[in-house]
Amino acid sequence: MQAIVCHELVGPDGLRLAEVAEPRPGPGQVRIGVRACGVNFADSLITRGQYQRQPQPPFSPGFEVSGEVLELGAGVTGIEPGDRVIAITPHGGYAEQVVADSKRCVPMPAAMSWEHGAAFPVVFGTSHVALSHRARLRAGETLVVHGASGGVGLTAVAIGKQLGATVIATASSAGKLQVAGEHGADHLIDSSQEDVRARIKELTDGQGADVVYDPVGGDLFTASLRSIAFEGRILVIGFAGGSVPQIPANHLLVKNVDVIGVNWPAYAELNPQVMTASFQTLIQWYLAGAIKPHVSATYPLKQAVEALDQVVTRKSTGKVVIVTS
Repeated sequence: MQAIVCHELVGPDGLRLAEVAEPRPGPGQVRIGVRACGVNFADSLITRGQYQRQPQPPFSPGFEVSGEVLELGAGVTGIEPGDRVIAITPHGGYAEQVVADSKRCVPMPAAMSWEHGAAFPVVFGTSHVALSHRARLRAGETLVVHGASGGVGLTAVAIGKQLGATVIATASSAGKLQVAGEHGADHLIDSSQEDVRARIKELTDGQGADVVYDPVGGDLFTASLRSIAFEGRILVIGFAGGSVPQIPANHLLVKNVDVIGVNWPAYAELNPQVMTASFQTLIQWYLAGAIKPHVSATYPLKQAVEALDQVVTRKSTGKVVIVTS
């Protein structure tokens, strides 16, 4: 079978298409014929040796797939060969087949396309757990979403609206803001042209934002800290802007501010009930038409490096997906 393989930890440029042996499922695992794989910023980190759970080469990137179950490992129940599933993988999704823990597979509705299935878990899962479970976002509150046209950003906009918040979206261009507006954002801030702190204060009548969803970091985090409301919550999702902010504790004290880390993959191992309940809610919303993945581009497996570059350089909006056929 074919797979995109990382042979050395030099970044995406070190990825190559190769023929590899079919994987075999161990106890509690299933072998999946991959139809599509979602592309994430973290895929670039794992190719550089910078991911939290780092495999050693050779390996394939890819944390989320949709496909059909081909084979069951010992002890697997509740899943049958031929079932359509969405699966979370520790890595390996950039391939025609992958092995996944059966407990990290969820049934995929017949009404959901392969592309939507692969675009669904990481971004919607991250945003739902962050906003509902970690920040406890309430109806009527104001939510700021940075990087609002990106993979996780758009889902945060949609989920924020679903939870009843007023959503302020920031992005670095008019075109990206248009996409955020089309997905329900109430107010738009061009972070390349406007004073983000001042605009948040203006849009909230000086009160500041109740919750900030920040996958960017850097200067946007500083602006968030200076425009957060009393008892506001800042969700640290990632650092796509490149710099990890240092937090002055006195700012947290003055306004009783919470800065909340969100490591969504950790729930699969440390508190899987949270992830399972989140998926059940998200699937129900999808089937009701309340949420829908925004897949801006699809690439064949052989162009996986180009697909990853679109995400890393923040040229894409929404989600980029690799398809195997």
